Amino acid sequence: MHIIMRIKIKVKANSPNNEVIEKEGYYEVNVKEKPEKGKANSEIIKLFKRKFKKNVRIVSGFKSKEKILELT
Repeated sequence: MHIIMRIKIKVKANSPNNEVIEKEGYYEVNVKEKPEKGKANSEIIKLFKRKFKKNVRIVSGFKSKEKILELT
């Protein structure tokens, strides 16, 4: 049985550096990539895979600054 965790994030693309900042009830994510052709989304997935050592996928907000990630 896999435990699934969902987390809410707010993204700031085209930032000077990549970072994940834990806030009250969500994560603020800064990524260097521009929000075009899924580049920022790919970078977000990489960041969270490294941080949590889990499989990560975006379940909501593919074209939005606010997203929901699922970690398994």
